[in-house]
Amino acid sequence: MAESTIWWLCAGAAVAVELLTGTFYLLMLAVGLAAAAVAAQLGAGTVPQLLVAAAVGGGSVGGWHMRQLRRPAAPPASANRDVNLDIGETIHVDAWNADGTATVKYRGANWTVIHRSGNTPSTGAHRVAEVIGSRLLVEKI
Repeated sequence: MAESTIWWLCAGAAVAVELLTGTFYLLMLAVGLAAAAVAAQLGAGTVPQLLVAAAVGGGSVGGWHMRQLRRPAAPPASANRDVNLDIGETIHVDAWNADGTATVKYRGANWTVIHRSGNTPSTGAHRVAEVIGSRLLVEKI
């Protein structure tokens, strides 16, 4: 069996395992294995093939890791609009209770509303900043 065939089979196996586990890093390693297969088809010896696999696969993993480190961290699920579509919606608070809560009608149901700490409760339009259990944390618009 040709060396390039072995590299292609290893690359295919890495892709198959990646599909089963969802580990994107395995896909980057599979790119390195495929690069080694191309090097083998071009007539490179065993040592250059290993160096190509290590350089391309390791470089891909390192590059992807650096890209992930530069991305800003996602907000927690309770404040993430991608997870909870209530975040960013506008509600109207008519009156605040003495304990710092209010009750508003939102999406056809009564919700308990709390204001963000450090802000004085005031009536009017508010934006939902976070959902904490069955309470809406709001901030004045």
